[in-house]
Formats: sequence, C-alpha cells, structure tokens
Amino acid sequence: MSNSNKTKSLKDMNYDDSITELQKILSSLQNDELSIDELTNTIKRSTELLELCNSKLRSTEKEVNLVIQKLGLGD
Repeated sequence: MSNSNKTKSLKDMNYDDSITELQKILSSLQNDELSIDELTNTIKRSTELLELCNSKLRSTEKEVNLVIQKLGLGD
C-alpha cells in the first residue's frame, strides 16, 4: 500500500473510512506488501487514523451519556 494521492485528508474522513483504511494497512503489513521506505509513512498514517477513531469514539460516548442523562437513565 503506497501513500498515493488517493489518501483522504483526515478532516474529510469519518470513523468507517478510518477503520477501512486501517484494515487495508493491516493487510499490507501482514502480506509484506510495504517497502521499508513506505513503512515509516504508513505507521505515521496509522497512528493518525487511530487517534481519529479514538476521538470519534470519545465524542460519541459523551453524546450517548448526555442522552442517557436527559432520559434520567443514568446512575
């Protein structure tokens, strides 16, 4: 998997896009499809994608907790 122009900007990505790209990266790593030169950039991209996913999950968790509180279902 090379870092080509088809790589989406993080600001344009949603959670599902990020997970899909991470799965492709994982497959590339497992199948030894990356050169050493590509590896550094791929690892950096993976880290950015993981941070994006974590951020979106935390945001969603906060929203769900607010809804639960509004419904009076919280602790």
